[in-house]
Amino acid sequence: MKNRGLAFKLILLILSSVTLIFLLIFGYSYMYSKRIIVENVEKNATNLARATVNQIDIVLRSIEKVPQNLSCVLGQSLCSGNELNNLLKYIVQNNKEIYGSAVAFSPLAYDDKKERYAPYFYKSGGEIKYSDLGKASYQYFFQDWYQIPKELDRPVWTEPYFDEGGGNIIMSTYSVPFYRTVDGEKGIAGIITSDISLSWLQEIVASIKIAKTGYGFLISQNGTFVTHPKEELVMNETIFSQAEARGDDGLRKIGRKMIHGESGFVPFRSMLTGKLCWMVYAPLSSSKWSLGVLFPQDELMADVARLNKTVIILGVIGFAFLLVIIVFIARSITRPLSVLAGVAEDIATGNLDVLIPEIKTGDEVGKLAQSFDYMKTSLKQYISDLTETTAVKERIESELQIAHDIQMGILPKIFPAFPEMSEFDLYATIEPAREVGGDLFDFFFLDDDHLCFNVGDVSGKGVPASLFMAITKTLIKTRATKDMPPEVILNQVNQDLSEDNPSLLFVTLFLGILNIKDGTIEYCNGGHNPPYIIRAGGEIEAVETTSGLALGVMEDFSFQSKRFVLNKGDALFIYSDGVTEAMNTEHKLFSEKRLEGELYRLKDLPVGDILAGVTEKIREFAQDEPQADDITMMIIHYNGSDDSVI
Repeated sequence: MKNRGLAFKLILLILSSVTLIFLLIFGYSYMYSKRIIVENVEKNATNLARATVNQIDIVLRSIEKVPQNLSCVLGQSLCSGNELNNLLKYIVQNNKEIYGSAVAFSPLAYDDKKERYAPYFYKSGGEIKYSDLGKASYQYFFQDWYQIPKELDRPVWTEPYFDEGGGNIIMSTYSVPFYRTVDGEKGIAGIITSDISLSWLQEIVASIKIAKTGYGFLISQNGTFVTHPKEELVMNETIFSQAEARGDDGLRKIGRKMIHGESGFVPFRSMLTGKLCWMVYAPLSSSKWSLGVLFPQDELMADVARLNKTVIILGVIGFAFLLVIIVFIARSITRPLSVLAGVAEDIATGNLDVLIPEIKTGDEVGKLAQSFDYMKTSLKQYISDLTETTAVKERIESELQIAHDIQMGILPKIFPAFPEMSEFDLYATIEPAREVGGDLFDFFFLDDDHLCFNVGDVSGKGVPASLFMAITKTLIKTRATKDMPPEVILNQVNQDLSEDNPSLLFVTLFLGILNIKDGTIEYCNGGHNPPYIIRAGGEIEAVETTSGLALGVMEDFSFQSKRFVLNKGDALFIYSDGVTEAMNTEHKLFSEKRLEGELYRLKDLPVGDILAGVTEKIREFAQDEPQADDITMMIIHYNGSDDSVI
């Protein structure tokens, strides 16, 4: 090398450096692209699994409500044979997801002369057919759908089975025990069932198509395959028997997590194609089954492979072009300038760790070398500072988004909230002014007849307010119990918040308890905006205040409850001050007067449309003015109680 010319040395040195840099960049680009794709696959896979699980769970929950409601009816009164048959036939006929339904009475529970009685209606050939499961050949007392809920004394979903002599299909059954009190003792009078056909689940899961060979499958709580593209596995194999046959400990561990109700995103080898895949799995909350969805790695990484080929081709072309340029420079300028040119090439490719050669002359070449050194140091420092600042900003934004998702996740968000309840309609919305906010709302039943609801507004904004909001919501739900009046609930929650409140935060809160049978609302207002009653006749009236302080301000403050009655067709509208204090570009407030006008204008619409209408009017009023406070609204429309409807 000592005898080689300067041009050769420069060419060899620079091209070697460029090659190393290219390989590093290529490797980094490949790994970074792969990581992004895996992250996107995981996010999309989780969303897809969650959507499919929610789709199945919604149907299963609606199916569960049918026998649960019927158990309440049969627990109160004994229907005649014709009435019970008509009721079961009506249930099967008007619930498309239900394949069949039966009422299996305990021995002598229906008739002291009948050991077994179990009318069963099911769908077959487009018709509703009847079968008596009480026949001696069926022996329903020994069936899992009868024995398990009886022994556990609670509703259960059975493992999939072929119902020979009953529905004569592969099905799963939701069984609910019902009770009667005889001679002062309460006992199980029988089991009410709702059957679903596994073909319905197979259609939903089979609709999941990922690339060319991706698919979904469903396993039961014991690991049995409920659905799978490989039909011989269904009802014949479990995920553990497959793990044993393959000698795959990883598959066995995944199976354990799935049957224990866990969620995850893991590497997985397809049992259908043998390809390496990513698999997301998530549980069904109703039946405790688990859904798995496979994403083939080679098909999803095809774009990255094509991109890498393109990058290699472009790299080779760029390498050849760079060779010509370097040869020309090496042969056309002096050695010091050639060296500096090579350094400049390295810096231009992003290599800020390159060494500037020491040039002792004080002429223009020496000054140029000094300038290069200063430029490299300054640029490296600037990039370092910029990288650190960008990373901090992205981390803060990411954490705030996660906090927003968590906060929104703890609030009810499925409406209609109680589709099975005909006595009332309820709808609520919240729009935080920042990524996270301090407003809250909640509703839940204290017992079968009393609905507890609340709307609150924490002082301040941002993360502290959101944490205080989460604590308040949790305390209310923990403290509120059956037969406890609102004033006692607020007294206890206020005491909890006031005792340890170093940040001196407080929350205004309106809490009420609705008796869905007669429309009576007992309420207590802790410094919150008075709600409005929208009467059926169109009158808008504010709810009388109870003179309560905001919660967290003063220990041992004694709250007082009041009550009023919602008549059939009346509605209660509750809101936070973000509604009336919304400001436009002229710094005018939306005000209570405008709100009352909008409620009067929208009074005849469904509850969801009323809130949507008020929200749209606030946005129209605010125009381009940024939202200054959280906007929360809740409306309860009372439809009245009709005890004659089953």
